[in-house]
Amino acid sequence: MAVRKFKPSTPGQRHKVIGAFETITASAPEKSLVFGKAKTGGRNHAGKMTMRYIGGGHKQKYRVIDFKRNKDGVPAIVKTIEYDPNRSARIALLFYADGEKRYMLAPNGLQVGQQVLSGSGIAPEVGNSLPLAEIPLGTLVHNIELRPGQGAQMVRSAGVFAQLAGREDKYALIKLPSGELRKILAACKATVGVVGNSDHALEKSGKAGRNRWFGRRPRNRGVTMNPVDHPMGGGEGRASGGHPRSRKGLLAKGYKTRHPKNQSNQYIIERRKK
Repeated sequence: MAVRKFKPSTPGQRHKVIGAFETITASAPEKSLVFGKAKTGGRNHAGKMTMRYIGGGHKQKYRVIDFKRNKDGVPAIVKTIEYDPNRSARIALLFYADGEKRYMLAPNGLQVGQQVLSGSGIAPEVGNSLPLAEIPLGTLVHNIELRPGQGAQMVRSAGVFAQLAGREDKYALIKLPSGELRKILAACKATVGVVGNSDHALEKSGKAGRNRWFGRRPRNRGVTMNPVDHPMGGGEGRASGGHPRSRKGLLAKGYKTRHPKNQSNQYIIERRKK
């Protein structure tokens, strides 16, 4: 992967850094796997604004991604690598041997024409999806399920990966991108490799207008508001606003909001790094 920088011909171009599209091989998505995506503008069914700072943005179409990878034993050929406006990672179009087409997240190193497989008893190669019980220790994985057959929920952003650190009874020990060490059922599937488009973290928008293209409106800080609007608002001059907290009064920046009796605490061996 690579990034593109621009000549400072305008103020917006001066600091602009965007991802290169060298790996992308198709300009239009597969029609059978695309659906319209309606924008809400942050309004509910009654037209009331329930989410602030949302509105506008470029029209997008939703690509249906196969997070379950449940076509076990059926080989698939990577036809194209494509851009997806709904996520930071790139996606790959698979043509299965039985004629079906599906999208998957494209890991680093996946090439057009490569064959990928899913299921039990296959080689742990890049792009293949198999149960954690069959993946060698120390392997970098992504697209991890939390419950068998539910579909991948973790480690799906551009450039991220988890590591299979060990096994314990019917569980696999996974080191997550946050640094958390967690137990996950070994029957759950994961995809081998690192999520592609790893240079996404180096991108810089260059101007506020790019945020508007993504459908994000300007967000004003709590300390700039009046006391009626935010707990940190008000005061003479540039007041600091007191203890950092949310608009609804919940403490922020260090205050733990996770419930101490959360059922999933039993699966967390080591908490994430601060």
